[in-house]
Amino acid sequence: MSTLTVKDLHVQVEDKEILKGIDLVVNEGETHALMGPNGNGKSTLLSAIMGNPRYKVTKGEILLDGKDVRTMEVDERSKAGLFLGMQYPSEISGVTNSDFLRTAVNARRERPIPLFTFIRQMEKAIEQLQMKEDLAHRFLNEGFSGGEKKRNEIIQMLLLEPSIAMLDEIDSGLDVDALKVVASAILDLQARNRMGLIVVSHYARFYSYVKPTHAHVLMDGRIVVSGGSELIERIDSEGYEWVEETYHVRAAQEEQKPVELLGSCGAHRGE
Repeated sequence: MSTLTVKDLHVQVEDKEILKGIDLVVNEGETHALMGPNGNGKSTLLSAIMGNPRYKVTKGEILLDGKDVRTMEVDERSKAGLFLGMQYPSEISGVTNSDFLRTAVNARRERPIPLFTFIRQMEKAIEQLQMKEDLAHRFLNEGFSGGEKKRNEIIQMLLLEPSIAMLDEIDSGLDVDALKVVASAILDLQARNRMGLIVVSHYARFYSYVKPTHAHVLMDGRIVVSGGSELIERIDSEGYEWVEETYHVRAAQEEQKPVELLGSCGAHRGE
């Protein structure tokens, strides 16, 4: 059984402590909704788990199936079974989607995937996400709309079949119909491979589609309350003020900062 375990995780960014002791266990087949106001550590947690060098782990453990991943590079964590669907996917000119995806898939295999097998899998994923047929020949995310970039992240996930996937606001930029398409693809993969999921979103509608088994509110660098779907419903109807009052915590105020791109999480070291 695949399990991601985060123990007492503390993370700094540019000498500022963002995460102040996170404990989280995600088992295969589970879907964890990670909620909280902007600027309180949700993306930091996912980036630290995936190995973005900008995020310095100062204390705690990140274990995947009992193995500490903190010494692994991004590509090694991907090969081990982690995947991060990016909030801001990178544009890479000169690299086609098909070349990138095949390289990413082969990086996880002892022997390269046969070309026609890969083509069939890629075409099936493109059709499932209802994207244009020329996607394979377009440069990675170049000239894509926001919604196309997010669906392209899901295509990567479908082909890589991670054991634990983390989706950082993958629903932003998607209209209602696209939300349903993306959610359906996520649920289909999860049904096939028992994938564990961490989903960051601000919208109860998307959570209603992906059906979280667990929910957490992350505020000021800590998970202050956990529950099930009832927690999502209460946050949707009442906001976060009751969390601050009940648990005596104050949400951190979001700071304006430049976007840091980790790159897509399937292919090369240092992306």
